[in-house]
Amino acid sequence: MSLETIKATFQASIDTKQALIDDTTRLEALLKVARLASSVIKAGKKIMLCGNGGSAADSQHIAAEFIGRFEKERTSMAAIALTTDTSALTAIGNDYGYEEVFSRQIEGLGQSGDLLIGISTSGNSKNVVKALGVAKKRGISTVALVGDRPNGVMQTIADYVLVAPSVNTARIQECHILMMHTICQLVESESV
Repeated sequence: MSLETIKATFQASIDTKQALIDDTTRLEALLKVARLASSVIKAGKKIMLCGNGGSAADSQHIAAEFIGRFEKERTSMAAIALTTDTSALTAIGNDYGYEEVFSRQIEGLGQSGDLLIGISTSGNSKNVVKALGVAKKRGISTVALVGDRPNGVMQTIADYVLVAPSVNTARIQECHILMMHTICQLVESESV
């Protein structure tokens, strides 16, 4: 344990975010997703989010930013984290299997014109992959937030893909929350 370790960790985080800033293609994808999220909200539809572990926590965090507020007072925006209803999660997991915990909720809650944001550092979380597939069949736009790892299934399914420029889980998660905060800021800037 040392100050050098702390500095190296902070620098790795900065370097990853700098790589994101320097990649115009990734930033343009982020802008497209923010515009999509804004249009979904303006159309009276909802944003759904899902993920596992830290990505589940990020789903809850971002849904709360939309429902409450991010940086300015405005009307509430329809968003739901599919990771929060323990009764639904455990019933679905028990009766249908863990791979169905998000897709089954989408079948019941999702409507054409909604948006699903699936978050996975690997891009291969089976329950998130399944959720993206079910959402697409229902006319729900899909976004995958993933890391820069090869062979991610989510990248091949989602309508839009936001890739954190790292293979390190912590750095990926840090970029995911930065990207999602930026989306919240952009959507909020166009709200009433």
